[in-house]
Amino acid sequence: MATLKIKKGDTVKVIADKDKGKEGKVIAVVDGKKVLVEGVNTVTKHSKASQENPKGGIVKKEAPVDMSNVMYIHKGKPTRIGFKTVDGKDGQPKKVRFAKSTGEVID
Repeated sequence: MATLKIKKGDTVKVIADKDKGKEGKVIAVVDGKKVLVEGVNTVTKHSKASQENPKGGIVKKEAPVDMSNVMYIHKGKPTRIGFKTVDGKDGQPKKVRFAKSTGEVID
């Protein structure tokens, strides 16, 4: 599987969709194509009564957003992400993400 440009815990900004302009933290990556972002693309779901939710009713939760509709936030500004290899431990090459706007290594 290819390395993902956006990972769980990253702060992202929505660049296209009904929630354009909102920022949030990535909760999860779904199938490597979509992301769940806090407070973005909230939907109402009617749930039946269960042991976890004895009353049932209407629940608000986040729905996945396509990964192409979000941009990584680096130092307060949206930026594209690239990959490069750097020397890691024991002189072994290591693949890392970097911000294309500044050239700094992200992780």
